[in-house]
Amino acid sequence: MTDIIKSILAINPNAQVTVNAEDINQITWLNETTPIPANEILAKQKELIAEYNSKQYQRNRAKAYPSIQEQLDLQYWDKINNTDNWEQAINAVKAQYPKN
Repeated sequence: MTDIIKSILAINPNAQVTVNAEDINQITWLNETTPIPANEILAKQKELIAEYNSKQYQRNRAKAYPSIQEQLDLQYWDKINNTDNWEQAINAVKAQYPKN
């Protein structure tokens, strides 16, 4: 998921901080890093979580697609036999895990 430090780094990639117990009230800003208000950090965290959740279908598809070796084999035999088994296999996964 998205922790406080990832949220801070999404706002300021150069920030140097430590966070104790994942507590927004226990942030130590290091090496003169300008502090970011807690409400901005929490808003960014919410945004990053929403973005992560919106891409669940992509993570599911990645697991469900045939391996690259299997896909290349399907493409080879499709070309030899004038079939569309590879396209059918890919479309079946896309149908099982549609975009939101």
